[in-house]
Amino acid sequence: MAAEDQPDPDAPAGGADVGAKLFGTWEIDEIAYNDPSTERYITVTPVAHTAGRHASKQFKKSQISIVERFINRLMQTEENTGKKQQTLNHVRDAFELIHERTDENPIQVLVTAVENAAPREETVRLKYGGISVPKAVDVAPQRRVDQALKFLAEGVYNDSFKTSTPVAEAIASQLTGAANYDVQTYAVSQKEEKERVAAAAR
Repeated sequence: MAAEDQPDPDAPAGGADVGAKLFGTWEIDEIAYNDPSTERYITVTPVAHTAGRHASKQFKKSQISIVERFINRLMQTEENTGKKQQTLNHVRDAFELIHERTDENPIQVLVTAVENAAPREETVRLKYGGISVPKAVDVAPQRRVDQALKFLAEGVYNDSFKTSTPVAEAIASQLTGAANYDVQTYAVSQKEEKERVAAAAR
């Protein structure tokens, strides 16, 4: 294979497949972003499994599809570690449920849910002469996306672990709830709590 024919290892995950669809079903074009600060950190590609291509490169995670990042987050529990194919199937089924209920592109629902669950402020601990004082700080855009994915995955885990609720159902309800900014949804409630604590520490 000639050097010019080899793929660029630093290219965004997903390549440049024109007209390709996620899971062969969902369009990745015309995704609307409501939050300009996180837009560059929410990547949408037709690839849902890059086999850890960017895992060892700092800050490259933002080039991975937001769908794959969400799938990876769902696996970060003791019971689900490494079960990527199983998690992929759960997310695929959840996307079907979301489309049936909302008649929207489930990728758009996921993007909106991440934007709504991303905290804008949080607290850090500053020490003054041995006294620890909380201080409110703005959250970096990349961390906002990371935190949103964490809250969404924790909400799914809480809804489905040791309950009769199927995983796909839990994923669908958490994503639609967060996309609608339902404060009863775990991810949105966690975001509101973080911002409330930060507001008190200003």
